[in-house]
Amino acid sequence: MKRKLAVIGNGMAGVRCVEEIYRLSPDAFEVTIIGDEPHPNYNRIMLSKVLQGDTSITDITINDFSWYKERGIRLLLSEKAVRINTGNKKIHLESGKDVSYDELILATGSSAFIPSIPGIHKSGVTAFRNIKDCEKMMEASESYRRAAVIGGGLLGLEAARGLLNLGMEVHVVHNASYLMNRQLDTMSADMLKRELMGQGMRFWMEKRTEKIIGRKRAEGLQFSDGTKLIADLIVLAVGISPNIAVAANSGIKTNRAIIVDDYMRTSVPHIYAVGECAEHDDTVYGLIAPLYEQGKVLARTLTGVDTAPYKGSIPYSMLKVSGVDVFSAGDIQGSEVQVALQQYNGLQGTYKKVTVKEGKIAGAVLYGDSTEGMKLLDLLKKKAAAEVLLEKAESSGAGGMDGAVMAMADHETICSCNGVSKGAIVQAIGEDNLQTVEQIRDKTKASGSCGGCKPMVGAVLNCVLSGAGGVKTVIPICSCTTLGHEQVKEAIIANSYTNAAHVRADLDWNRSEGCQVCRAAIPYYLGLVDESDRNAVKLPYPVRFEISSNYLEPSDVLVRDFSLSAVPAGWEVYVGGHAEHPVKQAQLLAVEAEETNARQLAAACMQWYRESAYYGERPWKWLDRIGLLPLREKLLDRETQEELSERWQAAERMEMAWSGK
Repeated sequence: MKRKLAVIGNGMAGVRCVEEIYRLSPDAFEVTIIGDEPHPNYNRIMLSKVLQGDTSITDITINDFSWYKERGIRLLLSEKAVRINTGNKKIHLESGKDVSYDELILATGSSAFIPSIPGIHKSGVTAFRNIKDCEKMMEASESYRRAAVIGGGLLGLEAARGLLNLGMEVHVVHNASYLMNRQLDTMSADMLKRELMGQGMRFWMEKRTEKIIGRKRAEGLQFSDGTKLIADLIVLAVGISPNIAVAANSGIKTNRAIIVDDYMRTSVPHIYAVGECAEHDDTVYGLIAPLYEQGKVLARTLTGVDTAPYKGSIPYSMLKVSGVDVFSAGDIQGSEVQVALQQYNGLQGTYKKVTVKEGKIAGAVLYGDSTEGMKLLDLLKKKAAAEVLLEKAESSGAGGMDGAVMAMADHETICSCNGVSKGAIVQAIGEDNLQTVEQIRDKTKASGSCGGCKPMVGAVLNCVLSGAGGVKTVIPICSCTTLGHEQVKEAIIANSYTNAAHVRADLDWNRSEGCQVCRAAIPYYLGLVDESDRNAVKLPYPVRFEISSNYLEPSDVLVRDFSLSAVPAGWEVYVGGHAEHPVKQAQLLAVEAEETNARQLAAACMQWYRESAYYGERPWKWLDRIGLLPLREKLLDRETQEELSERWQAAERMEMAWSGK
C-alpha cells in the first residue's frame, strides 16, 4: 500500500520536490498538494513579465492541471492549512477539511513583507508577490497615472518596469544610497540607475517612508525628512517574510523560518520543510537554485536513495533587470574582501568585478554582459585560488557568447537553477532535433526558472546548429545504439540496473546481446556505481605511469599518461602524454613542494580519469575533451583532491584484496 505524502504549498520548491520524487520512485506515494491560490504551479519569478503585459498566466505555468491528473495527484486549491495534528498526522484546513498524511512537506513559501507604516492598509496600496497582485496593478493602471514603488531591489525594479509598460509614471523609493545594494556595488548600481532613468524611471534615494497620505485612498508618501511624493498607486517591494504560522501553531520549531537539518527534517518526525519557509544553519534562502537543491536532497531522503546532506548554498543572481544582464554572487563588498579584478567598458556599457578573501575567490558582479557568470560561480563554489583568474584572462579570446560556449567543457553548468550542463543541452538538441530555446526549456528545464541563462542556452543552440567548433553532436558508443558514453553513464547512475543485459534492454539496444565494444563498456560503467564490483577498480584504458626522481637524468615523463618529475622547486605533476602516433606532450598539471603532495595529486587525477573518462578513452583524449583549466580547477581544490585520492587508495586496497596480495 502506498504511503500518503502531503505537501502544504503549491509553489516552485514543493512541486519541484514532488517532481524529483516521481522521477526517483513514481509509485512510492499517494500525493496530496494543498495550495492557497486558485492556479496550478507557476513560475513566480516571471510575474514581472505578466505585469508588463507581454506574457499570460498560461505562459508562466510550470505544471498545468493535466500534469497533476496524469500522476494521480490530489490537488486542493484555494485552501489554507491552519494547523497540523502531529499526533494523529492530520492537517486541518480553514475550510473545515482534514487531510491525512504519513509524510508531510511544508513548502509554504513566503509573503510580501508589509512594513508597519501608518496608512499601509489603505486602498491603492498593494504588494507585488502573486498573480492577484499583478491583476490589481494592471487594473489600477487603467484609472490612475502615477505610481510609487517602495523598494529599489530586484523585485521593486521589475515592478517599476512593468508599470512603465502599462503607461504609468513611475517613481522608485529606496532607503539606501544605491540600487540593489545587496547584489551590486556602487559602480554597477550607478550604471543601472542611469540606464533605468533613460527608460523613464525616477528615483528617490535614501528616503524613509513615514506614512502613506490620503483620506480613504492612498494619495502619496510622506518621508521622514519632511518631503512628499504624490502618487495614485503604492507598490510594496521591500522584502519577504517566511510563512511559518501553520508550523508555529503545530509545535514545530521555528526561528525566522522553520528550522531544518541537513536532510530538511523539522523538529517533528515525518515533517519536512523546503524553500523560502525553511531555515538551514541560520540561513533562509530566497533564490530559486538553493530551493531546488534542497528539494533534491529531500526527494532522495523520502525515497530512501542515498544522498549527500544539504550543506547550504552560495546565493547568486543571474537575471535580466529591465533588459540589462546582471550577475552577482558571493561577497562583493564585505569589509574583509579585496578587489582582485575590476574592468569597466563605458562604450559597451559593461562592468566586471571579482573579489578575493584570504587568497580565494569570494564574489563577483557582472553588469551588461553576464557571459562569465556560471564560470565565476563555479570558481566561487570551489573556493578557487585568485591565480586562476590570470589563467582565464590568458586563455580567453574573442567570440562573445558563442566563444564562451565553445570554450566550456561538456560537464560545466549552463542552468544552475536546474543543474543542466552544456553537454546535456547538446545531447537533447541532437536527440530530439530541437530548434528553439523554448524546445530546449521544455525538454531539459534549462532557462525555465529565473531565465538568466537564456542567452547562454541560445548560444549553445546556435553553435550546435551551425556546427561551430567546441560543440559536438553525440557519438554513439557502438553500432548497437544511438546513445553516447555520457548518456549511458547518466542512465546507469540514475537507475538501479543489476546487470548489462538489463541496461541494454531498458535503453533499447538494437542488438540484445550487444557487441564486443559495449559488452566491455557497460560492465565498466556499472562497476563505477557498485564498489563491490571488480570493474570499479579498473581504468578506462591501460595507462603508463612514470616517476623521475632525478631531474639531471633523461626520462619519458612528457610522453606518459601520468607522471611525476623531481625539479629544484619540488615535484611537477604531468598528465596526457602519449608516445605513439599521434605523439602528445604531457601537460603540466601543477608543481608541488613535497613528494607526498605530488603523489596525492597524481592519485586524484587518475581517480578522476577513472570516474569521468569514457571506456576506452585514452588519457590524452580525455584531457582534450574536458580541458586542462577545468581539470586544474577541480583537482587543485584541496578538499576535492583529498576525496578523490582517498577513493583511489580504497580501490587499490580492494584490488590487492581480490588478487590475494
